[in-house]
Amino acid sequence: MEGRVCIVTGSGQGLGRAFALHFASLGAVSVIAEINAANCQSVAAEIIEAGGKALAIETDVADSGSVRAMAERTLAEYGRIDVLVNNAAILQSISRVPVDQISDEEWDKVIRVNVTGAFYCVRAVVPAMREAGWGRIINLSSDTVLLPPPLTYAHYITSKAALVGLTRELARELGPDGITVNAIMPGSTETEVEQSAKVRDNRANIVVPRQCIPRVEVAEDLVGAAAFLASDAAGFITGQSLPVNGGIAFV
Repeated sequence: MEGRVCIVTGSGQGLGRAFALHFASLGAVSVIAEINAANCQSVAAEIIEAGGKALAIETDVADSGSVRAMAERTLAEYGRIDVLVNNAAILQSISRVPVDQISDEEWDKVIRVNVTGAFYCVRAVVPAMREAGWGRIINLSSDTVLLPPPLTYAHYITSKAALVGLTRELARELGPDGITVNAIMPGSTETEVEQSAKVRDNRANIVVPRQCIPRVEVAEDLVGAAAFLASDAAGFITGQSLPVNGGIAFV
């Protein structure tokens, strides 16, 4: 990935931060596209202090103008966009309530960030990828789309299922332009982001015992899949959704 320019949305913390750090360690430029200004600058500084290359761009993926400005600045700085990881998502702040209690506002916010935000980012970077005849788009879905889903999560799971459909359509549409589009479906992952006691207990007592690899999934378990899908080695893989979840099976 030496010299590649990789945009990672929502990379101020959690999985996005792990992706950005890993890409930079492989010689790529990591563009930290993050809504939280302090986190945005902090991750970029962390990469640069480690000898890597990074560009911090405060970005709200739910705002098409903000996304367009992010892509334009990346092109102005480096003249290319090679990889887009659509990682930004709303999760921690979602209300865990039955479907008839989800407000219009919360439904719209989840879909706008998790799905429309990914669309805005794809739309902004595709022209540069088309011109180059090469590109990698990776969408972060969730293994909850494949497994018996948790209750009271209709908006989140709907948004992650939509990303699988978007991945398949874009793979078909963009393949002739040398652009691959794939999705990664993480399991319940522990990161540095604080999670509720209920989430931690569910992970330890329900999720881990049902995995083929019986330990807690961490962010570093996902970076290899992302790096592979972003590389030349994955040039004939597109339209796929890859679960990275320790081989969990609900029985």
